[in-house]
Amino acid sequence: MDQEFHRIKRLPPYVFAEVNKLKAEARAGGEDIIDFGMGNPDQPPPHHVVEKLAESLMDPRIHRYSTSRGIPGLRKANAAYYARRFGVEVDPERETIATIGSKEGLANLAQAITSPGDIILVPNPSYPIHAFGFIIAGAAIRSLPTGPEFDFMAQLARAVRHSVPKPAALVLNYPSNPTAEVADLDFYGQVVDFCRYHGIYIISDVAYAEVYFDGTPPPSILQVPGARDIAVEFSSLSKTYSMPGWRVGFCTGNAKLIAALSRVKSYLDYGIFTPIQVAATAALNGPQDCVEEMRVRYRARRDVLVKGLNAAGWAVPSPTATMFAWAPLPPAYVKMGSLEFSKLLLREAKVAVSPGVGFGEHGEGFVRLALVENEHRIRQAVRNIKAMLRAKPDIDDLAAPGRMAS
Repeated sequence: MDQEFHRIKRLPPYVFAEVNKLKAEARAGGEDIIDFGMGNPDQPPPHHVVEKLAESLMDPRIHRYSTSRGIPGLRKANAAYYARRFGVEVDPERETIATIGSKEGLANLAQAITSPGDIILVPNPSYPIHAFGFIIAGAAIRSLPTGPEFDFMAQLARAVRHSVPKPAALVLNYPSNPTAEVADLDFYGQVVDFCRYHGIYIISDVAYAEVYFDGTPPPSILQVPGARDIAVEFSSLSKTYSMPGWRVGFCTGNAKLIAALSRVKSYLDYGIFTPIQVAATAALNGPQDCVEEMRVRYRARRDVLVKGLNAAGWAVPSPTATMFAWAPLPPAYVKMGSLEFSKLLLREAKVAVSPGVGFGEHGEGFVRLALVENEHRIRQAVRNIKAMLRAKPDIDDLAAPGRMAS
């Protein structure tokens, strides 16, 4: 049968797959590719967390099915984190749930609360799951252009005014992946007031809340009075404790949304492997000097990358948070577009980045660079890029159809 599946038809080809394929081919050919493409932390988790995992594995009773909501100790640890970090009291039984990474949680919450045809408001550019989790669930997405040139509240008001039916939910992500934008409590307060008035749920993603560099910790939307009436927040241990492969995240906030997510998950999974949950509890409850060490590491890498690229003639803003630099294409390369420029960097400079168009149409004209290589490798990447920019290849020739794919 050649019938296409309805949900698959709604998913466009994954833009990043094209660059990843070329990267894999280059490495298979023996080329040394410096990879800024995926936000995949390169350091191991803290030693005491790994030790707790190893200790837990030796308990013969711990290898049985777990619970999809997360073990009580882990949920209590997340509630304690919210209390000390944000001054927010969370009921570990009703207002937080462990997820298999925030990506799984976002997708399953979308399944829980979305009916076909519902309108969901999503920033553009944004991390793909923010839109496509709801698209898979049958929703219609209305994009909110974001960036320094846009007034977010004006965009939000316009979107609500011109949406039929009324939007069901709004997705927020600060500090932002990919743009590294940050938000303050005043902004969150305006959004909460607006969405409470219009009866719109808020789904906030704060995966990078601990990756900040200017001394001002990013806030939680749950700090806003009344936010819990309409909002939940997704968080993750992936970046904070260098635990991306462990897949430990949380959804915290509005009890009704937490219950809906819990009900869907109860049919779909038995939760994270229990020893990982025990070790994740140790991460949240244990010494936190490792978190500051993480910030120092990414700050140093950011400074080397941004300073080097600016000196090379590529004007790249310095992010105040996240593990990414959101870089506008050099003026001479703008007409190539972000995908072709990413291919050019890969071939000519041996540097892999993520094309901005992969994060939405308003990401065109940018590339995202992840701070996941050490400072020595970053300096080498800067030298390679500088040599490429100085060579000034024939842009029209490089952008010609089929040229880059050869």
